[in-house]
Amino acid sequence: MILHQFEAKGLSHFSYAVGDAREIAIIDPERDIQTYLSFAETNGYKIKYILETHIHADYASGAKELGLKTGAELLLSAYDTGEKYEYKFPHTAVKEGDTYHIGKTRIEVLHTPGHTPEHISFLIYDEANPGSAPEAMMSGDFLFIGSVGRPDLLGEDDKLELAKMQYHSVTEKLRNLPDSLVIYPAHGAGSLCGAGMSKAASSTLGSERMFNPYLQNMTEEEFTDKILGTVPPFPEYYLRMKRINSEGPAILNGLPEPKAISPEEFVKLVEDKAVIVDVRHPLTYGGGHIENTINIGMGDQLGFWGAWFIPYEKPIYLVLDDESKLKSYVRDLVRVGLDNIAGHLAPNFSSWANRGNDFEDLPQTSVHALKDLSEFGEKMTVIDVRSDSEFAEGHIKGAKHIYLGYISKKLKELPGKEDAIFCICGGGSRSSLAASVLQQHGYENVYNVFGGMTAWKSAGYPVVSEQSSVISHQ
Repeated sequence: MILHQFEAKGLSHFSYAVGDAREIAIIDPERDIQTYLSFAETNGYKIKYILETHIHADYASGAKELGLKTGAELLLSAYDTGEKYEYKFPHTAVKEGDTYHIGKTRIEVLHTPGHTPEHISFLIYDEANPGSAPEAMMSGDFLFIGSVGRPDLLGEDDKLELAKMQYHSVTEKLRNLPDSLVIYPAHGAGSLCGAGMSKAASSTLGSERMFNPYLQNMTEEEFTDKILGTVPPFPEYYLRMKRINSEGPAILNGLPEPKAISPEEFVKLVEDKAVIVDVRHPLTYGGGHIENTINIGMGDQLGFWGAWFIPYEKPIYLVLDDESKLKSYVRDLVRVGLDNIAGHLAPNFSSWANRGNDFEDLPQTSVHALKDLSEFGEKMTVIDVRSDSEFAEGHIKGAKHIYLGYISKKLKELPGKEDAIFCICGGGSRSSLAASVLQQHGYENVYNVFGGMTAWKSAGYPVVSEQSSVISHQ
């Protein structure tokens, strides 16, 4: 049996190749389909089927384009009919009990609604051992390692009903499956498709029955209260991504190739207030950057945070320090449907500054300086932009908690634009993005605390865990 797991780290996304006898099926493919084409070509495999567990919300699907490119049959859930999101491009609709063979590998469809109404999982059998139990489950966003999929993607009116569906999927669809079944989810820790996911890439159903808090003996009411009480922050771009994936993302035919733009030409873009994203390291960005830009200097997290902050309807321009990394930046953005990457400052920011163009800085400060200021009684506000769980584990006394994704919506809850604001996260990257967004909105006295809470704790400074100062997401 062929079973290979692919990982897109910035999205905490797993996809799979499953098959036998030189043929494979690709399950839950991401937008950059070259990953799968190269895998098949390198190993001499033919892609026979393309399967999806559901209409995804957190990344742009590559299923439609991969099907067109390879001629493989597209097998998608039949349970989308009449739902808020339906597949609107040609495919084969599959239902529970449908089976597909690739050599001695059998793929069986199992309807597992809850995360979404149409969600299906795939049981994988090795028919070289006739009569044996399934060996693996491709569980998509139904069952994660240490968690289950969030049920609120369709909005407030539907989340309780979906939570109940999730309960019945957990209690009924898993009941007769063996402890030895290996669970391969579509996401790991870092994804917002569920709460409290493990970093592990796979597990067994037996292990999940022991340790997964959502697979314990609970009533329906206990389960729904628990899952609805632990949902992560809701990214608004999820709704847009659901629509894009139901319609089928635009066909790329390869990654976009943004043009190099000279400093002279870039001046006009700045004057027109174009969407400019600076992907350099936060310390580099802090030392000097073009006005009205945001800093997403997080490596493979560019796509994840870009989906929160970059407009989809406008051309995107990049500022980078290494043109050799341009392709990886483009790949990260198209993975979340940000296709309109029109150009980049060439060759880098230095060419802009060396020509005498205006730029500004984003002051960086250490945790030691922040500690001194707090002890001297300086008037200031510390904004902690980490996740709920990170904040709960320990934060600076008096810090306001605003999850990074919501920073633009919480401006009215901040002090005046002349007041000192210190943004902090785990290490300094997310807080740099937060501070750059505040600068873009006219805040004049913003600082990025580089080193973040990691440095604060390493210095032995006190932390508290109460959440009396949390600014609510809702």
